[in-house]
Amino acid sequence: MGYLQPTDYTNFGLDPATTDDRVTAASALMESYCRRTSLNPAQYAERMRLTEGAQTVRLSYLPLVAIPPSSSPLVSINARYARPRRGELIYPVQAEIAWAFGLPGAWTFVDPSTIDWVFDTGELIFPMNILGLPYNEVAITYTVGLMAIGNDVMSACAQIIKNMQSTPSLNVKSSRLDTLQMNYFSNSLIDSQVAALLRPYIANRLG
Repeated sequence: MGYLQPTDYTNFGLDPATTDDRVTAASALMESYCRRTSLNPAQYAERMRLTEGAQTVRLSYLPLVAIPPSSSPLVSINARYARPRRGELIYPVQAEIAWAFGLPGAWTFVDPSTIDWVFDTGELIFPMNILGLPYNEVAITYTVGLMAIGNDVMSACAQIIKNMQSTPSLNVKSSRLDTLQMNYFSNSLIDSQVAALLRPYIANRLG
């Protein structure tokens, strides 16, 4: 799905005769640059280690969005109990009990409603287990994306199309724009203006 509709072309300085394949190619290049499958709402799964000494992680993709009928962007969470180092036990007796039941190293379901999350940064804050055992790794499925495509994304798409037209070595008269060709010219197609517009949507931790 392209990030510009024909009714948007003139509003963003494009020729009304702009073909769909140009919009599709520009949209695909944007997704590749942002290192994500789509800017529309989509589900992602990540497995991450928690910051040592803090029960927090930061998700790679933003913005977080709840897809109806869900009221939370967090779909499912599993966490693995860590073995605390000497001197780190908050409740030593309870921790020994946990060891007796083989909890350290085991994965457990975590109710997403017990997790605090920060919309702007994608940071998740995990509560401490009642036995004083921290988590050291989590597997999270969550939803992110734009419920409505904003002017920043549409402007970026339009600018890439304009850059296509002003790149002599790119055969924009071809009936089909080759993906490899688009990637080869990505540095000139995604200029500083486009990069600034797309910055909020680039995956944070990948690559």
